[in-house]
Amino acid sequence: MKKRIIRCSVFAAFVAVMYFICYGGITVPKYALTSPKIQSDEIRIVLLTDLHSVIYGKNQQVLIEHVKKQEPDLIFLVGDIADDRLPIRGTRLLLEGIQDLAPIYYTTGNHEYWSNDIQTIRDEIEAYGVRILADEYVHVTIRGTDLILAGVEDPSKQLHEVANYNQSMAMQNAFSDLESAEGYKILLAHRPEKIEEYLLYPFDLVVSGHTHGGQIRIPYLLNGLYAPHQGLFPQYGGGRYEHDEATHIISRGLAKDIKPRMFNPPEVVVITLVAENAQ
Repeated sequence: MKKRIIRCSVFAAFVAVMYFICYGGITVPKYALTSPKIQSDEIRIVLLTDLHSVIYGKNQQVLIEHVKKQEPDLIFLVGDIADDRLPIRGTRLLLEGIQDLAPIYYTTGNHEYWSNDIQTIRDEIEAYGVRILADEYVHVTIRGTDLILAGVEDPSKQLHEVANYNQSMAMQNAFSDLESAEGYKILLAHRPEKIEEYLLYPFDLVVSGHTHGGQIRIPYLLNGLYAPHQGLFPQYGGGRYEHDEATHIISRGLAKDIKPRMFNPPEVVVITLVAENAQ
């Protein structure tokens, strides 16, 4: 009996450790950015990426409650919110639960295009009042601060919707006049590895996903083992990156069970824009 208790205890400890290593629950990393362009004390943005239609808890309530607790002024959905293989129900449940919390803006990821049903996904997302940013930008005012919110389509559009689509040309056509536009400028762009192209335009902040945090991490030693379109030891695995021109924040995403994650929990990212003179 004693040996059986020991074996059960060891097994339970092993399960607990593996749960922590491979999942550990949703985390909420927070980033504060200051700028003279911000006129209010703060603007709170929740960034969600790479859900892949996964469901957290009954009817997506675990994820929805995480978003609610942040009391966002804006919500950004930066690609792969729907999956090409899993049913779209998880996406619907999320949108239903957050649609009245704050204005929501979305741009496409590669998996939405891989579904070969991108228009149906767009229609589903727009049905919840989400504004899709497709190679375009809009002016909004939040808490007295003028913002420019831009979004670029995923390059997979070329293979799955418009054969002659070119993301670089689309950005040039859409954003060439941004230099003279007034306001704090934010770009929603799914793929972080194309940051050098994004920096050709005067964005203050770029938000991305796609990497899934590099799948396997070793805190303080390895910020991601592998990321799509970057390969092994990606330069942009996840977190905050500072460039001369802009801040780049990459979410490690929300997908679980689809690909292995180690020391790399899914996350709901919170970005707070703060006035330079805020106390």
